Amino acid sequence: MDVYLLDGTYELFRHFFALPSHINKEGREVAATRGVLASVLAMLEGGVTHIGVATDHVIESFRNELWPGYKTGAGVDQRLLQQFQLLEDGLQALGITLWPMVELEADDALASAARRASKSADVERVLICSPDKDLAQCVRDGRVVLLIRRKNSIIDEAGVIAKFGVSPEAIPDYLALVGDAADGYPGLPGWGPASAAAILRRYGSIEAIPLDGGDWAGSMLGANNRAQTLREQRHLALLFKDLATLRTDADVFNSIEQLKWGGPRDDFPEFCHLLDAPRLAERAAKLARAGNS
Repeated sequence: MDVYLLDGTYELFRHFFALPSHINKEGREVAATRGVLASVLAMLEGGVTHIGVATDHVIESFRNELWPGYKTGAGVDQRLLQQFQLLEDGLQALGITLWPMVELEADDALASAARRASKSADVERVLICSPDKDLAQCVRDGRVVLLIRRKNSIIDEAGVIAKFGVSPEAIPDYLALVGDAADGYPGLPGWGPASAAAILRRYGSIEAIPLDGGDWAGSMLGANNRAQTLREQRHLALLFKDLATLRTDADVFNSIEQLKWGGPRDDFPEFCHLLDAPRLAERAAKLARAGNS
């Protein structure tokens, strides 16, 4: 079987900006929630049997305590923020296994679920449905891959190397050096994607890069400056690496069978009524009947 792990936070953002507004009878914006639920139903209609969704129930996490500039919910449209709980309620009513994260982030839940699912002999492949570059570190030997649903494309280990120039294991080191604007840490001055990839291909990790520059200092334009920056700011590089390293010990599931979709809860039609989307309930009921026949 294949296991699908969906980044609910990304999906909510994507649908919020892609879909026209829809205000329900209570005066609440619900378009993005409707869109994500419809998308999940389409996955089930397409043959997905085992699925888990992770969301950032609280935008901030333990990483905000490590780095003051780390991403927060500041500046996020309130019409979007107010749909996080709505989406979580809808996914649970649909019968989807959900991991609403508080101390950790949704990406940590996805990394934890991928690690656990990939150990099961019953699982052929784990597909992490997200374009987030942080999650590239989870890719393993074709067994754990990224699925970019908008393009219907798979990124395996060769794809990670082609895109970033480093292996999945070195993604946290790579992001630490070049920075991640989306997550709010800057990387080190003078370190760009090409230089970071070249040095990490040679040494494997930040910890293994010689602080005196080794045989790479002077071998490329600006290398001496980068070596000096790394010497002076190595503590920051290691901190950024810690920020970029996904935790894989989140409490997600005990058995793969917990991810098997068994149909919607009895209150899903009522929830769809709240969204002005009765068609979603009809689709879910039809799927459940087909699964039980």
